[in-house]
Amino acid sequence: MRARPWPIPALSLLMFSCASLMHSSPAPLRPGTRVLLDAHNCYPYYEWWFDRIDRALRAGVPLAIEQDLLWARNPKTGAVASLLSHGGPPTGTEPGMREYFFEPIRSIVEKALREGNPSDWPLITLNLDLKSEEPDHLAAIWQLLLQYQDWLTTAPRTARIDRMEAMNARPVLVLTGESDAQRAVFYDRVPEGGKLLVFGAVHTNTKDPSAPPEVLVKSPADNYHRWWNNSWHVIEPAGQSNAGDWTMEKEGRLTDLVQYAHAHNLWIRFYTLDGATKAELSCNGWFSTYNFGSREAVRKRWEAAAKAGADYIATDQYEDLGRLLKSLK
Repeated sequence: MRARPWPIPALSLLMFSCASLMHSSPAPLRPGTRVLLDAHNCYPYYEWWFDRIDRALRAGVPLAIEQDLLWARNPKTGAVASLLSHGGPPTGTEPGMREYFFEPIRSIVEKALREGNPSDWPLITLNLDLKSEEPDHLAAIWQLLLQYQDWLTTAPRTARIDRMEAMNARPVLVLTGESDAQRAVFYDRVPEGGKLLVFGAVHTNTKDPSAPPEVLVKSPADNYHRWWNNSWHVIEPAGQSNAGDWTMEKEGRLTDLVQYAHAHNLWIRFYTLDGATKAELSCNGWFSTYNFGSREAVRKRWEAAAKAGADYIATDQYEDLGRLLKSLK
């Protein structure tokens, strides 16, 4: 599948911008330079699975870690706060991102800062999946990030969003969603000359998940929108549980989307690729809608996504995909 050519002036500007970034940014900050495990739903559910962050980190860095955030009242304390949860109502057992994500990675980040070798930074991509976007919630997330800003990959906030500025690589990169509410807090309210701490996803049009890539995403990366987040339905519209056989046609579609993303200077992520038995789903708290049904079936998709150069492959099976990616290197 061939993407529709861009007008020459726009293409020239994009090429100039990309070329400038290639000379000024470490390789990991450029799309298409590495394939990472993205630890899906990496937080506890109720009283269970508190070890998910430990499992993810044992898979080794670099990697991505997804955190779902909900603004809610803790029924035990009465305090309203940003909680790690897939949805409400909260039970009072949900941790916050400070204690569950930032403090557990402290030793990794501080070691990286002491050694001072940014060639493989960011070591950890924090993928924020916001389940609610109250103004107070977004403000609370921003204030938390400010407390850890020395750890975070940043870019200067300038007057022009369409001009991509070079990133200052640090051990942690923070990505968030495509909503304008998030942009308002994480980009628009940052003063010119300030630092962008969070980078959003491009807007997508998925009314037809099988549409050509230029229909799904019409805009290239800019100074804030730096990545493209995809349900696996853009590859197999019937979904994981009804996917059927993996085919060359599907592999071609996957390659087209990845190449389109990288040509537009975007990291690209696909979620969520699992292959487990019903018993494994139950005892691990994994969703059946993301399940291809077997290790063999999901391994074919993992290998294809890695071969295509997808930047982030989301799965609940951290250990299995982590081992596979290491073996493919």
